[in-house]
Amino acid sequence: MALQHMSESVFVGLCYNLGTSQEVAMRRDVADIRDVVDNKGKTSGENSVMVNGSNKEGFRLEGSDIDYMYWRNDHRVIWELSQSQYYNTHRQTLILCDCSESPPGYTLLYLLSTSRDEDVQRACFRMNNRFYISSSEYRNIWCSALSPDSIQHGPCASGTFGSDTEYDFADCFVSDFWSPSASSWIDRCRSWPQTYIVDDIVKNGCHFVAIGHKLGHHESNEWRISFSLAEHKLVGAMNHYQFLTYGLLKLFLTEIINNGLSDADKLLCSYHTKTAVFWVIQQNKILYWCPQNFMECFWVCFKLILKWVYEGVCPNFFIPQNNMFLGKIHGEAQHQLLIKLYGLYEKGIAFLLHSPSIRSCIINVLYNPHLFICSDEHTLIPEMVFNIVLFQEICKYCTLSTPNLVESYMKNLHRIEQMIGLPLLTQYQAVMLQKLTAYVLQSTAFMLHIETYTHKNKLRYRADKISCYMPKLAAKFGCITDMLYIAIYYYNGFRYMEALSVIEMIKVKLAQPYVIYGYNVDIEMYTTCKTLGGQSWSKKMRQAVAWDINLDNKIHYMSELIPEQQSAIQNRETSLHIPPFILLYMLEILCYRHIDTMRLQTALDDLQTLVHYDQGQFIPLHLRDITWQILGICQQVTGNLQAALYSYQQSLRQAPFNSIHRASEMRIQGSFH
Repeated sequence: MALQHMSESVFVGLCYNLGTSQEVAMRRDVADIRDVVDNKGKTSGENSVMVNGSNKEGFRLEGSDIDYMYWRNDHRVIWELSQSQYYNTHRQTLILCDCSESPPGYTLLYLLSTSRDEDVQRACFRMNNRFYISSSEYRNIWCSALSPDSIQHGPCASGTFGSDTEYDFADCFVSDFWSPSASSWIDRCRSWPQTYIVDDIVKNGCHFVAIGHKLGHHESNEWRISFSLAEHKLVGAMNHYQFLTYGLLKLFLTEIINNGLSDADKLLCSYHTKTAVFWVIQQNKILYWCPQNFMECFWVCFKLILKWVYEGVCPNFFIPQNNMFLGKIHGEAQHQLLIKLYGLYEKGIAFLLHSPSIRSCIINVLYNPHLFICSDEHTLIPEMVFNIVLFQEICKYCTLSTPNLVESYMKNLHRIEQMIGLPLLTQYQAVMLQKLTAYVLQSTAFMLHIETYTHKNKLRYRADKISCYMPKLAAKFGCITDMLYIAIYYYNGFRYMEALSVIEMIKVKLAQPYVIYGYNVDIEMYTTCKTLGGQSWSKKMRQAVAWDINLDNKIHYMSELIPEQQSAIQNRETSLHIPPFILLYMLEILCYRHIDTMRLQTALDDLQTLVHYDQGQFIPLHLRDITWQILGICQQVTGNLQAALYSYQQSLRQAPFNSIHRASEMRIQGSFH
């Protein structure tokens, strides 16, 4: 009974830390719909992209990097020549697998026709009168192209966006066909996952990432068969108890096994824990996955990993002949890891007290053995809190792969149009699609606005009328602060009074006591507001949500912020993130500068007061670099150079979240020296 009580406590703690089933489902739906819009209807000449890793699976773990997979749609890998009949070889380059000399799970890739892609051509080498693609050379090429600062990490190019966002990019090839070496996996799927999931996985094929086997005959040229998409679907097929068991194993790995180790010394990784959970579920080693049995579920998975380390064999879930420990966990390293794991095994489940994330869950039960624990996850997170989490997820991750042309945004808009009203959309996907619509409309409007400068007067008037309508339409789909894009558009067109009129409307909406900004909200006013009561998430987002303004750095929204965007681009930041209240005052100051000097000073005073005295309510700590910078810009354009100098210096002292320090230095040097 004591173990069951502890199990319930840990389960509840993980629901708070890692998410309830409702939160996890929402995160996955939001991520999935973004991927679908990104890739739907892409032509053979365009690249597809897929978010991968923990984020895709539904975790939001602190310190996790962002994983992406890219592949060329005009290149396809086949397993046998007969599969070439399904492709137009004039449009698509076919690549044939040659697994004859490679370890299980790996293959050589050789071109059946000439590739028009320069990177592929440069990575080719000749062997046995065939042109093969070298994985190591290909990885070197795209890793260097991505960024000179990127480092190779397995099959990925790893680095950092701006100050703190780590990334892993994998440029790969795709096959529409399932790997023959993984055919035995299909036969094993009798109890899990369900048949329709197996069919969906198989029909979506697999990928090939640029890394060879360390003990293979062609290590520098081999490619690893990747089942990342299949694994995502399998994680989605887990029930919530299984998912949280996987989450607990990840925490155990991070906080106990690998704690304090350098990357080079970390022998076990998250992929090994995920593989263990897959095997345990499929082999029915646990009959009852439930809160009361939660610690036993973890213990069974832990013992399987211990067994693998003892034997030196970790069988890949899809190709068991592929021992994922081979060449990595052996000899003295294997011996030391086994000693560490067996020492934990001897301590029993109590070794989880070393995990900061769940220590309190265990201690609470030890000191209060009769403590009542409600493990019904539907009662754990109040509706109000879930609303905040939902809107944060939607607004924070509402971006698409950045295009270079207006046509690309128009394609995104067309993709969204095709999806609106689909009966298979979940409630979370529908509201995410709504926000994506606003994002694409805003981006398209400003791209078209730039294009109008090359047109003659009559055409320019028509184009301006269309592009002006787009941010207005976007405001009907997005949140309150999306109206700021209308004000920016009016300001760029010297329509200062119209911009100010929009700003006043935004001020009225933001002044409502029920407005959510980040985690800041008057919960009582929000929950008791009759206007919001019983309304859909779609309507709540339009009426009660404010969010940071994200300016795509490839688009020039305002001439006053171009140096900041250019500085951010040099540091590989895709967007400027600005608190809405700061941008609102900036626009007000810039407009009044042309029409009303008295109100100009009042607006400037309001901005200065907000920046100097805000305690995190309207200016998140991580956005204080751009906040001080904007205050400096406003002070400089109004002639207060000494105050502007101080503000730019303050911007340099903040955490460089937006990576605008070069712009700050440039403004200081250009204006004050």
